[in-house]
Amino acid sequence: MPSSAGSPQPSDHDALADAIQSVLAPLADLAVARGLTFATVEESLKQAFVRAAQEAQLAQGLPAHRLVSRISAATGINRREVTRLTQSDPGAPSPAGASLVSQLFTRWISDRKLRVKGKPRSLPRQGEAPSFEALARSITQDVHPRTLLDELCRLDLARWDAETDTVSLIQDGFTPRGDMQRMVEFLGDNVGDHLHAAVENVLGDEPAHFEQAVFAHGLSAESVEQVRQLARKHWKALVTEAVPLLEQRMDVDAQTPDAATQRVRLGLFTYHHDSAQTEPETGSAGVVPRRMPSGK
Repeated sequence: MPSSAGSPQPSDHDALADAIQSVLAPLADLAVARGLTFATVEESLKQAFVRAAQEAQLAQGLPAHRLVSRISAATGINRREVTRLTQSDPGAPSPAGASLVSQLFTRWISDRKLRVKGKPRSLPRQGEAPSFEALARSITQDVHPRTLLDELCRLDLARWDAETDTVSLIQDGFTPRGDMQRMVEFLGDNVGDHLHAAVENVLGDEPAHFEQAVFAHGLSAESVEQVRQLARKHWKALVTEAVPLLEQRMDVDAQTPDAATQRVRLGLFTYHHDSAQTEPETGSAGVVPRRMPSGK
């Protein structure tokens, strides 16, 4: 709503503080749910602030002397803490590489030769292509296909039918529910890159990354499910087209390894929330106003 006459307009810092609250809220939910204390998260946040300030100082070509003082001034963290944190910094975590199981899963859902009517086909466990054994061998010669099959089944991604000796996928996305560590690695990598893209777009003169979304209020649970189905449909189509392209470009770029220094992450997500569980947007009988879909 428009601000009332005489009330101050929010500053850029106010808007940024609100945005940071929005980003931190789900992280706090995760930390509380998994027993990660505030002290642990605070240490990580201080480390990230010091690392960001240090990188900004060095990027400007400023001399190394008085670096601790400049970092302290930029972050508000006292110099003793800055010294401790710079000396103990292990460096920013690198994105986890794709596991063999995730590579196999992605190849299975994206290879048109392994699909029937748009869905991943069931494969005989052994034999010539198309078979699970041949698929596994196309990913790696170093790990036995049965080991990869056992891991797929453990993560509840595939099922082996012993009677027919066939293997079928039972998930349409690589979500290893049986592996908490892998799940939080995905969270850090996917959300981290998404946030990097959004931040660099905000800070840059021109958007450097594609980062868009549409949203709408006033939907029923049935309508939300239709949206989810739409996203699944387009994600399957995107994976089917993107994975062969990425594999092709990796093969081509491997011929000039000195120039092949870029990495890319391509994603799609949906999120829904019951707005009746939160404070309504208007004071009129608790009714949330209807809105046309909006994009940003």
